[in-house]
Amino acid sequence: MKRTRRAILAVTFPSPIRVPPCNVNSRVSFLAAAVFTGWSVAGWNASAQSLPVSPQDPATVPNAVAQLPPAPPQDSAPAPVETAAVVPPVVPDPVVRAPVVVPLNDQRIALVIPDYQTVEDSSVPVAPMTAAEKWHLGWKETIDPFNIATAAMTAAFSQRGNQTPKYGEGWPNYGRRFGAAIGDFGTQNLFSAGLFAVLLHQDPRYFRKGPSARLFPRIWYSVTRVAVCRNDAGRDTLNTSNFLGMGLGIAASNVYYPSSSRTGTVMAGRIETSMLGGVTGSLMSEFWPDIQKKFFRKKSK
Repeated sequence: MKRTRRAILAVTFPSPIRVPPCNVNSRVSFLAAAVFTGWSVAGWNASAQSLPVSPQDPATVPNAVAQLPPAPPQDSAPAPVETAAVVPPVVPDPVVRAPVVVPLNDQRIALVIPDYQTVEDSSVPVAPMTAAEKWHLGWKETIDPFNIATAAMTAAFSQRGNQTPKYGEGWPNYGRRFGAAIGDFGTQNLFSAGLFAVLLHQDPRYFRKGPSARLFPRIWYSVTRVAVCRNDAGRDTLNTSNFLGMGLGIAASNVYYPSSSRTGTVMAGRIETSMLGGVTGSLMSEFWPDIQKKFFRKKSK
């Protein structure tokens, strides 16, 4: 029985491992190396866990994409697109023609009637007349040979039958009538084209409408020039200088007219004659160049 137990023990529990004998120094060195190795491994693991994960190097730490910081929110509206500034084209200013100084018209209607006051081409800007030019126009119309001859014919007609002004018959009285006729249109010319045109800054000239317009508008334009004129600024205005000059000239004739001719009826008749003469002169100034060009100017071959 004792032998059996010893056999079982011998089989069940092997003999202990024998450590070869060594000295104390070698054991201390072995223990120190083991401790140093364990400390190094523990320190490496700690440093590996504390290192930050670089987003530029995803291979350093697994699942580096999940550890990246969230992207900043972006607006849903698209970013504005910069476009080049549109520069509008430069439009040049319209050319403004300078006013033209137009001298007095030396052409004569039917070769005899003076037409000093007419401006042939009124489509271009015309410079206003100076005060001296206005007085010169009135004086030139007064001393024109045709107007003097007209005064002589008017005196001859009024001489027959002792008509207005009623100086009587005979050559001395014809001389008075001739002087009165010159005084009548002379004072009206100087007062209208000279005195009041200067004071009121009105232009005493006739600005022709020309053949570019239709017939009836041209006729209406000519007729209304008795009551409408241009001022020195080039705008239409009431022809006040004409009315005042005509009225003052007729009033001045009472100085040299006989008492029998200084009545309201005579003065009204003279106003009517003066206005009719103004309308007739405007129509002739408007249409005579067309008549002359069509019937009297030789065609160039």
